[in-house]
Parts: sequence; C-alpha cells; structure tokens
Amino acid sequence: MKKQLCFYLTLLFTCLTAAQVPVKVAKYDLPKKRLLLQLCSTYLYNANQGAIDVDSSVVLAATAYKLPLMLAYDEGFNEESLIGSDLIEKGNIDKAKKLLTNSKGEDRIKVLLQLGSFYLFKPGVKPEHLEKAKLYIENAAAESNTLKIAKWQHQSLLLLGKYYFQANNQSESQKCFAQVINECRKNNGKLGLAQSLEAQADVLSNLDPEKEKMLNEVMSIYAALGLEEKRIENYSKITTIYFWTGKMMEAKKRLYQSLIDLRKIGFEHQQFAETTITFLEVEQHNMKSALYYALKSVKRMEREKDYTFAEIFYMRLGDVYNLYGHNLEALQLYEKSIEIAKNNINSGNWYKGFFGAVAALALKGQTKEALAYINSMTAKYPPKITFDKMSVAFIKANCYEALEKNIEAEKYFKEMDFYAKQLNAPETIREVAHQYTMMALFYIKTNRPAAAQLYTDKVLAYLKGNNTVSNSENLKMLLYKTDSIKGNYKESLRHFQDYKKISDSVHGITKNQQIEELKIEYETLNKEQKIKLLGEQSKFQESELQKSKLLNNVSIGSLILLLIIIGLLFNRYRLKQKNHAKLEIKEREINQKNINLRHLLDEKEWLLKEVHHRVKNNLQTVISLLSSQAAYLNNDMALSAIKNSQHRIHSMSLIHQKLYKSDNIATINMPIYITDLVEYLKESFSIGQRIRFEIKVDELELDVAQAIPLGLILNEAITNSIKYAFPDNGVGVVGVVLEKTETDRYLLVISDNGIGIDTNLKDHKTDSFGMSLIKGLSEDLEGEFVIENNKGTVLKLEFKPEHPLNKKYVKKPDLNSED
Repeated sequence: MKKQLCFYLTLLFTCLTAAQVPVKVAKYDLPKKRLLLQLCSTYLYNANQGAIDVDSSVVLAATAYKLPLMLAYDEGFNEESLIGSDLIEKGNIDKAKKLLTNSKGEDRIKVLLQLGSFYLFKPGVKPEHLEKAKLYIENAAAESNTLKIAKWQHQSLLLLGKYYFQANNQSESQKCFAQVINECRKNNGKLGLAQSLEAQADVLSNLDPEKEKMLNEVMSIYAALGLEEKRIENYSKITTIYFWTGKMMEAKKRLYQSLIDLRKIGFEHQQFAETTITFLEVEQHNMKSALYYALKSVKRMEREKDYTFAEIFYMRLGDVYNLYGHNLEALQLYEKSIEIAKNNINSGNWYKGFFGAVAALALKGQTKEALAYINSMTAKYPPKITFDKMSVAFIKANCYEALEKNIEAEKYFKEMDFYAKQLNAPETIREVAHQYTMMALFYIKTNRPAAAQLYTDKVLAYLKGNNTVSNSENLKMLLYKTDSIKGNYKESLRHFQDYKKISDSVHGITKNQQIEELKIEYETLNKEQKIKLLGEQSKFQESELQKSKLLNNVSIGSLILLLIIIGLLFNRYRLKQKNHAKLEIKEREINQKNINLRHLLDEKEWLLKEVHHRVKNNLQTVISLLSSQAAYLNNDMALSAIKNSQHRIHSMSLIHQKLYKSDNIATINMPIYITDLVEYLKESFSIGQRIRFEIKVDELELDVAQAIPLGLILNEAITNSIKYAFPDNGVGVVGVVLEKTETDRYLLVISDNGIGIDTNLKDHKTDSFGMSLIKGLSEDLEGEFVIENNKGTVLKLEFKPEHPLNKKYVKKPDLNSED
C-alpha cells in the first residue's frame, strides 16, 4: 500500500481544462480583465508542464472567459480610440488590412501594431506568421520614427524585441529591449520603464536570476504609480519562478499574500491561487489547509454556478480526499471531473482525471480494477501528448509491479523511458526524475543492480543538468540502496538517515528517541540495582550466621506475636466486609436516585424544547396574521408599522427556533443567529447587491434573556440603516460587530457608511418607537448605549453577559434542517 501511495503522489500534477459556462466579467474594469486573463493563462501554461505554448494558454483563457484575445498583448497601445480592434478580434484580417490604406499618422501605427501582434502571438510558431509579424512591426517602427513620437517608437521596439525572441535571435531581442529601457531611464519615464522591463522579463526563463531582479523593479514602479493590478500580476510571476526553482515554502507564502492582495482590490477570481496552494499543501502533507482551500474553491464555484474550469477544483478535492483515505469519495470526484472535462474545450491536459481515478482504485487495494480502468479509458481516449503517454506507461508499470507481473512491468517502464527522453521542458523535471527513480527501485527489487545503477545515474545527471535539487523520499531510498549494493556503507547510511528524516514526522522521531532513551536509562539503573543487591545479600548472610542463636531465642516470641497479629487482621477483615456491604447498598440507592434525576432532567429539557417550538409556531402565526391584515390596509404608515412588527417578531421567533433545534436549550449561538437574521432582513427588503454586510461576531453564546433584546436591537438598527442610510437606492456597507472586551464585557457595534444621523437626540424624535425600543432594551440589558456620527451612523452597546448555570457544550445545529 505504501508503494501505491508513492505511485499516487506522482499523479498530483497541476490540472486544467476550458470553461463550461464562461464567467460574467463585465463588472471588471480593463485592468482587472487584463489581470484575470494573465493569471488564468499563466496558470494554464504552468499546469500543462510544457505541453502547450504561452500563446495557446492565452487563447484558452480568453475563450473561457469571453475576453478579447488582444488584451493580453496590446497593453502599451490599447486606447479608447483604437481603430481596427473589433475587426481583428473577430478575425476579419482582410478588412483590417484594407483599413491601413485609409489610415494615417498614429491611427496607422496602431493598426500596424495590432496586425503585428495578431501574427506574432498566434498559437504555434510558424515561419509564415513570423514573417508577416515582422513586416507589420517594422512598418510601425518606420512610421513612428517618421512622426518622432517616443511612445510609438518604444512600443514598436518592444514588439520587435518579442519578435526576435520568437525567431530565436536572442542578441537582437535584447538590443531592442535595452534601447527602450535605457531611453526610459534617461527620460525618467516610469510607466514606459516598467512596461519595457516587464516585456524583457517575460521572455526570460524562470531559471534566469535576472528575471526575478527585473520583476522586482517592475513591481516597485507599479506600486509607486498606484497600478495595483499590474503589481499583483508581476508579483505572481515571481511566485511562479519560486515554484519552478523548488522554493516551495517561499512560493506558498507569496500565494497566501496574493489572496490578501486580490481581496483588497475586489478581485473575485482567486481560485487559481487557491488550487495551487492546495497542491503545495498536499505535497507538504498539510492536509487541513489543503482540504480547506480545496473545499473553498468547490463551494464558491457551486454557490455562484461558475463552472469555468470546474474539473480543476473537483479533481484537486479528489486528491485531498485520496490522501485522507476517503478513496470512494475521491473516485466520485474524479469521475465528475472527467465528465465535465470531456464536454468542454479540449485544453490538451484533461487526462489527469484518469490518473486520479486509477490512484483511488489502487489505494482501495483494487489494483486489477485500476489496471482495467486505465486500459479501457486509454482505448477510448488515447493519449495525444508525450507527457500523457509517458504517464500512462508509468501507471501501467506500477500496477503490474503491484500484481508481481515483473515482465509486463518492465515492458511499460521501458515504454515510459522512451517517452521521457522526448521531454526537456523545465516544468516536467520533477515528474520525469520521479518516474526514473521508481524504475530504478523496480530493478533493485528484481535483483538487477546494474540496471538500477544505470537509471540512478540517469536521475542524478538529469537533475544536475537542469540545475534542480530533489529531496524526494523515494530518491533518498534509491541512493541508500544503490550505495549499499556497491559497499559504500558510509554514504548509504547518510542517505538512509536523509530518507528517515523525510519519511518520519518530527514528533514521531522525537517520540521514538524518548522511548529508546528511557529503555536505556531503565536497563542501566536495573543492572546497578542488581549489583548493589548482590553485595548486600553477601553481607546479610554473614550477619545471619552471627545472629542465628539470637533468632532461635526469639522465635517462640515471634510466633506468638504473629498469631496475635493474624487474629487482629482477621477481625479487621470481618469489619471491612460488613462496611463494604453497607456501602454497596448505599451506592445502589444513590445510583437509582441519579437515574431518576436524569430522567426528570431529560423530561424537563424535552418540555422546554416543546415550549420553544410552540412559542416559535405561535410567533409565526402572529406574523402570518399581520401579513393577512396588511393585505387590507392602504395606509403606508400602518403597512410600515406592520412590516416592522413582523421583523421584530421574526427576530424573537428565530431565537426560539434555534433553541428547540439545538441540544442546548439555555443559550443561543450568536454568530449563526446574527448571520441568519441579517440574511432574513436582506431578503425582506430586496436590496440585492446594493448594500454589503460585513459581519464579525466572536464565538459567543448568550442566555435567552439577553439574546431576545439583543436580536430586537439588531433588527431595529439594521432596518434603520437599510431604510434611511442610503437614500435614492445608494450603495454602501453595513457592519455588525459583537466581541468580548478586555474587561469581560460584550460590545455590540452596528455601523453604516451612509448619510449619518444627527446625534443630538433633542433634535430627533426621541419618542419614536424604534429609538425608544432600542434605548429601553439597552436598559433591560443594563448596558451602556451610545449613538455616534462617524462617516455614517454608529450604534454601540456595551453590556455584561449572563452565564446560566445549566450551560453546556453542544455541537453546532444543522443549518440545513427544516421545521
């Protein structure tokens, strides 16, 4: 099973496919649309591990989210007056070319740059496309030089630098970038400098140290210019560098920071960072964090019905379930991922759902079924790219090895080797190295040390040639075994120690060491005690000889004394038996009384629950009666009064509903109650997305006597904010905070950023029912009530909590249950 687990870990690749239903991104401004396109395409490119080029990943992202493809390439020359953009986006290239004949000056340069970008960034590098791109870019450069406009000269040179890079003329490419960078530095053109440095960094390898330096400078410039979306985009590029250079902890820290930055700018598409965090946490066996972010992505996707790239998130959750041992649930998620992927745009890398399903079956001990599954799926959907062909062969080899069919296993290991030789992308280094490692371990297992050494050397040479360090558990095991076979026991021991450090948790090792230390200490002390005892016995025997006469004299006296003691002990034993019998009778009586009291307590709890249930139903009846009465009223004030009364009654009804559904009949869980109350008020007033609620409630439970007035205060304050804080259907934020202060009191703060309220209560309707109700309820709570005007209305209530005697720990109620 351990080997099957190792086999499964190799299948934890980053996954991808195209969208099922494109997300509505119309609400994003242009910078956020560019950020979405860049983050998504970068993720897809890295996920494919060299199987597709950068431009193909951009096409997939743009298609999935229905964004203009040129958004990824025309940042330096995209303006509102950009002519010909619609024609090029729709593929009407001939009409765009005809537009050139009627364009002059800057408009002509813009069309030339767009046409150059169109041909330069088409998926796949074809000579005819490059030639057309060069023609349009050079014409744009010539027109720019004629007009002597620095902006268009720089944009033409940057695009020309990208052309030379794709044409494998690195020296000319660097010259173009360097010219623009030097001119921008000389003229102190901050934005132009950031764009030119970013353009040069984009064409450099992730293994080039200069790339990180350039991107750091780009980030600082964009931050100074206040272009937060661009800063975040380049921050993610450095994160990608850390990921592919093996700095996993740094990459993970930056991903967490990226989530914070994206939330600050209101960017909702955080799933690409979250699924990468899940991948890293799985590799580091931080399963709690991995499960959190995997579930977070799936829940948000299902809640918002945004199934773009849904197969990624279902498969990632399946990975986590597999490692938790929930293989059946994992298999269901993999099958769901596969079904979604088959019906979407072919991204070229949706095969990995098969690998996860095979892993789930293998971990369940169904190796034969796993082998049959991969055979049937590959027959129906043959792998098309080299990486998938290599992985399929590797999976089959592992399955046959687990079934102890070594001839078939070796056949597929060699097939895996055939495809691995064709892969040279840096994104595939770890997977190829791992598969060669497992192949070498197979040869050790089958007693073929020469073959094992051959592939061990290949692994080490492969890692060294790609400047990659691996701390793989399996690699350390391989080096330990190969050195042991060669008789190099010193190195073998070192590698075995490294292997143990990786495979054992720190706590497990420490615990084992403590046990061993205690065993050694105990055995040493035991031996010392035995030696000391033997010496004392020797001395004792000598003294016994000397005292033998004395013992004979006192033996009769001792015998008499012994008989007396035995008589006393027997008498004590009889008394003890009698007392024990009395205690048993008493204990049975007490136990019976406890049982009776327990029954009475249970009956009391059920009666209280029934009371709460009936109170809740009666309050609901009152609400219904008020609704019926409202249907016959035409007076707006009367209707408003009835509506307010319904809200107040609902806040009380909700408390009784929580009580009869909970195991705890004395207290109310405030985070759940306040959240439900706010959701009810949002639905009642039909505010949609106009007003956003920010709720921060500590894990507090209040007595019913305090929860009811507090709920009424919340109802009045939030209702007032919704109705009066944002006139003319304005937008805003309402905040609700309930927390415990340092003085062991509770503080309730209800605020909004609306038009505010005059805090001089003398000028207000102090006799208004709502305000009177809030003040009266605050007095009932013996709390300190304050109303402020601080960029909106702020209500504060500080009160001392009550702690009922029968409060007990209970599990959270099921929020999905219905009456």
